[in-house]
Amino acid sequence: MGKLTSRELQKLLKCIKKDSRVLVPPMVGYDAGVHRLGDQYVAVATDPCTGVPEDWFGWLLVNYAASDVALFGAKPEFCTINLLGPRPTDPDRFQKIMAQTCRAADELDVAIVRGHTGMYDSLKDLLGVCTVYGTVMPERLITPGNAKPGDLILCTKPLGLETITNFALNRAATANRLFGAQKTLEYANLVPMQSCVKEAQALSRIDGVHAMHDATEGGFVAALNELAEASKVGFKVDWEKIVIPPEAITLQKRFWLSDAQLLAFSSTGTILAAVEPSIKHKVEETLEKLGLSGFFIGEFTENKERLLVKGGEAAFPAVADDPYTAIMASTS
Repeated sequence: MGKLTSRELQKLLKCIKKDSRVLVPPMVGYDAGVHRLGDQYVAVATDPCTGVPEDWFGWLLVNYAASDVALFGAKPEFCTINLLGPRPTDPDRFQKIMAQTCRAADELDVAIVRGHTGMYDSLKDLLGVCTVYGTVMPERLITPGNAKPGDLILCTKPLGLETITNFALNRAATANRLFGAQKTLEYANLVPMQSCVKEAQALSRIDGVHAMHDATEGGFVAALNELAEASKVGFKVDWEKIVIPPEAITLQKRFWLSDAQLLAFSSTGTILAAVEPSIKHKVEETLEKLGLSGFFIGEFTENKERLLVKGGEAAFPAVADDPYTAIMASTS
């Protein structure tokens, strides 16, 4: 996919002036920023949306950024919307997407404050950008940089759910052959799992949840490495404890992917979190009330090594290509 490397991003951010009002400026591994507003903090996140199932475009557009805000312990409250298309784009297409956007905002009780629409010769397809703002009291702020040695690594959903779901929608004929018609239909109905707003808000209210990260582009590889880097800790992950759907293994074999690429499956909506061992059962009960089955795949360590246990111990992948784009581009 298309993210800059950590080094490239750090170089890009060097020109940003420091401001005492900004508590969390743009940083690698942080999907939201935070600034002061009176006695509260405001978490701000912005995300693009493109190449997703069009029937869910507007809904995902809002939920992508709202999820990032919720992961910082904030309540998503306001948003702006940019909806752009190639020239010409049928106005009815914009109308359809905007209706989805409004539905998503209403579901989350988020007010749409401003936006922009336009058609541009340089664009080849729809492009949306949503910025979400949410408030949080200082003592409830959660950041990716607060994982502690001994914390358990919580995972809220199976690996690669986003990739499998969008493949079932965008490449239905191939999915029918690979997964079977019934499984393809089941996955096509799981798009709402690509939001983690509700569970992030619920987890943020539990003392002992120290850090959270959405396993978006780059999947578990990107999210775990970014949590470790931000928190200056290591981790040990047990391969056998990761819930990997059979359909993810099917895609791995079909596209000749390595285990590292499997771990990098885009998994938007899946939270990886650092939680105190003493609150394990409370976390499980909280997720069960939301219809989710949280599972624990390892722990963060004082030793800064990043390890994967699969038979024996080996280095956890530092980087891996997320195969999402290649999988979605497949025509057979």
